[in-house]
Amino acid sequence: MAPLDLQQTASSACLCAPAAPGPHAHPVGRAPLGIDAVRISPESPLGRWQERNASRTIPHCIEQLEISGVMDNFRRVIGESGAPYRGFVFADSDLYKVIEAVAWEIARSGTHDFDAWLDEAIALIARVQEPTGYLHTWIQGVRPDKRFAELERNHEMYVLGHLIQAAVALDRAAGRDGLLRVAIRFAALVDRRFGPGREDGIPGHPEIETALIELHRHTGEARWLHLAEHLINQRGHDILPDEGFGRRYYQDHARVREAVDPTGHAVRQLYLNAGVTDLFLETGESALHDVMRAQWERVHERKMYLSGAFGSRHRDESFGNDYELPADRAYAETCATIADLHWTWRMLLAGEDRRYADVMERELYNALAASVDESGTRFFYSNPMQRRPDRFSEENAPAQRQPWYACACCPPNIARTIAQAGAYVATVRQAPDGPALELHQLLACEIELPESLGGGTLTVRTRYPADGEISLHVVGGALPPGTAVQVRIPVWADGITLRVGGKQRPVSEAEQAHGYIQIPADDVDGATLQLPLRPRWIAANHRVDAVRGAVALERGPILYCLEQVDLPEEIAADDVFLPGPPDVAELPPTTTGPAPVLRVSLAVRDPDDRLYRPASWVEPAEPSRNVEAELVPFSTWGNRGPGAMRVWIPTI
Repeated sequence: MAPLDLQQTASSACLCAPAAPGPHAHPVGRAPLGIDAVRISPESPLGRWQERNASRTIPHCIEQLEISGVMDNFRRVIGESGAPYRGFVFADSDLYKVIEAVAWEIARSGTHDFDAWLDEAIALIARVQEPTGYLHTWIQGVRPDKRFAELERNHEMYVLGHLIQAAVALDRAAGRDGLLRVAIRFAALVDRRFGPGREDGIPGHPEIETALIELHRHTGEARWLHLAEHLINQRGHDILPDEGFGRRYYQDHARVREAVDPTGHAVRQLYLNAGVTDLFLETGESALHDVMRAQWERVHERKMYLSGAFGSRHRDESFGNDYELPADRAYAETCATIADLHWTWRMLLAGEDRRYADVMERELYNALAASVDESGTRFFYSNPMQRRPDRFSEENAPAQRQPWYACACCPPNIARTIAQAGAYVATVRQAPDGPALELHQLLACEIELPESLGGGTLTVRTRYPADGEISLHVVGGALPPGTAVQVRIPVWADGITLRVGGKQRPVSEAEQAHGYIQIPADDVDGATLQLPLRPRWIAANHRVDAVRGAVALERGPILYCLEQVDLPEEIAADDVFLPGPPDVAELPPTTTGPAPVLRVSLAVRDPDDRLYRPASWVEPAEPSRNVEAELVPFSTWGNRGPGAMRVWIPTI
């Protein structure tokens, strides 16, 4: 292949991180840290998850790429396999996401366990790529007549987006640019065909936009930023056909700067939003930030499940109307939570709202954590908030986790997201009164401080979220005068205490309003925070008809659920209710669980098989008996086999 025309190298241009904004990217002076600068401790549930991801999930994904036919799809194009094409038209993206997962794992741990596999996979990809740069095994091997002919459904740009992200990650993490050369040749072909001033064309499935902007950041080539901006600006111009689910499904119904209502296929909308926010970070165009803030508000205040999941309709995997959040029919695709995590991280880089980090915490500990079991090899595609006892497998929503799916977008997406999770822990903020390290995720970790903050290591010791005590220690240096550490105050944390220098210091009203505690340089070493982790009952807005009259239980960031396995055999999960606020007892914590199991007293109503009955306007339901039940973290449900489950417990 011809040499790359790179203006900068990865080592000089970008952090080793999944979103490394360029020089115009910090309207509020906030900069991310590299994955290699943040080491999440195995004492943290997220740290244990990263270890399991490396030892079980990534190897499992590599194995499944062979079993599912993804690797043979590449081989058959060049005559190295006689197997038929298997999988969806976008199956190539499964391979690219696994490569990205391996890349971020190299950045995280320095592993060489996957080197031989990378050598083989990248060499195969390069052999399949055509001299023009084109690379899409379904088109090349099955329907060459469809090349760039049906952008709404054949996913060529979506697949290229994942190829670019894998290539950039691998070059940043390991200095391997072989895949980057492949990705740039394909991107150049798309630019020549659909770039500014050329043929109209946008992807039916957004994803390439954020990838192109990351390619721009990585290479210094303005060409890729302009292509991403062009693709974003073309939305709402009736380019895609109005068929099937309609233009709203593709986010092609309105121009991006006017689209304040999240709509259509949830994953597509959220990936598009990540790209639009990246574009704002690079250009500083205020109209983009304004529309993203408006849409973020609507997504998270009207269309988000309590677990941090998105998408209420199975038919088109889409957002529903405002407050349309059915518990048992929640589609809540794993990839939608991942897409929102990526978008919300970029919103955090662009703004000062504490809620961005709060939402990311909710997603990491609940919806995303529930998507894979403790083995690291069995997954949920859909993450409902209730499972009825007669629920059967349907529409990528099986009754129990599966080792893989025909549409396998979620498992490799989980693998790449958890490998890169260290990048979401902290940022550095450049303020007029001096730089500060912002700690967004409260977990046990070690953070290598940049030179502007003294170049030492900040160690965070905690058992959070099982326990609310968090202590900070500076090792191998000292924070310079005028610098600080800012620690997020979770939105639910009422009554937080702080000790510095052995003395208790009140949290100021300004800190509460800002959402971050400011700890000056001299007070950081030995500072200790205590967060209240009292269980609390949550009710939904009255417009969420599906769960009106029901409550859910949370403790800290952890959402709880009731499983049938924790009730006596003769009592159905659908027959219990809460006649009033019950006492909640914490059971002794386990060594592996994210938080303690909670025990509550529930009332049991007499089973009544009548579909309808006369209304009772005055008398509350009379329990036939009471039962003590254990509620477990939602992230662990289904680990003991299939069975009924519910997050929302009726009060009537």
